[in-house]
Amino acid sequence: MPLFRSNFLKGAAAALVVGWCMAAHAFDPVADMSMLYSAQVDRRLSVPAGEARHYGRLAEEALAKAGMSPAGPEYLVLVDRDPNIQALFLFFRPTDGESQLVGASPVSTGRPGSLDHFETPLGVFEHSTANPDFRAEGTRNSEGIQSYGVKGMRVYDFGWQQVPKGWGSGTVSTMRLQMHATDPDLLERRLGSAQSKGCIRIPASLNRLIDRYGVLDADYERAQREGSTLWVLDPQREPVPFPGRYLIVVDSGREDRPEWSPRPYIPHRKPAAPAAR
Repeated sequence: MPLFRSNFLKGAAAALVVGWCMAAHAFDPVADMSMLYSAQVDRRLSVPAGEARHYGRLAEEALAKAGMSPAGPEYLVLVDRDPNIQALFLFFRPTDGESQLVGASPVSTGRPGSLDHFETPLGVFEHSTANPDFRAEGTRNSEGIQSYGVKGMRVYDFGWQQVPKGWGSGTVSTMRLQMHATDPDLLERRLGSAQSKGCIRIPASLNRLIDRYGVLDADYERAQREGSTLWVLDPQREPVPFPGRYLIVVDSGREDRPEWSPRPYIPHRKPAAPAAR
């Protein structure tokens, strides 16, 4: 069986099983979502259990520092911007006990040093209807790049942030923090290394998973229940029972790249021409 067909059937089967579990009110927020992540996200990292617990603690520390304490169980996204990591971790945070890792994938965060390039800000950022999401139009910039990915990809908006410039004087300036897919042909292969102007680039398949299952849509689901019409929500979505609302960005300050982290992108270079004789 061709690989693409095998992956499609695997993902379809997982979706059917989880859909049945949701309908039967038996959805396991860790085991079932982990199965979906494994089946539908094509760029994944195998994070050791000890590392997963470490990042769960970093998430709790960041929430406490920000004065935020979710009242009930929910999903949350944590990103480590450290150059030796460049990864996203999807956690389920229960009411009691440690957060459980659902899945992890390579990302690209800000690469300061050039004009209009910021280092992705640290902290806890709420995904709220106060900063409405939108969907990519699939248009290309002057360099032929689809900056937000193919048409229809959801762009998660976390509002304006005050961040030191990554160029010039380094004074504090304003940037819009977003999490989004990227050009599938030219930039997605670079995930795992700092490449962006400050936003968080994620795999397109992960973008679809977070979108389809409303993993960060707690505020959007609330607004819809109260009568708001939200065009950005996919009418075919299958929202999970415990959606979250928080993006957490940390910097673990690693001195070395651990084995499980994504390999840095190394552009292909043509061999040098032989020297003239």
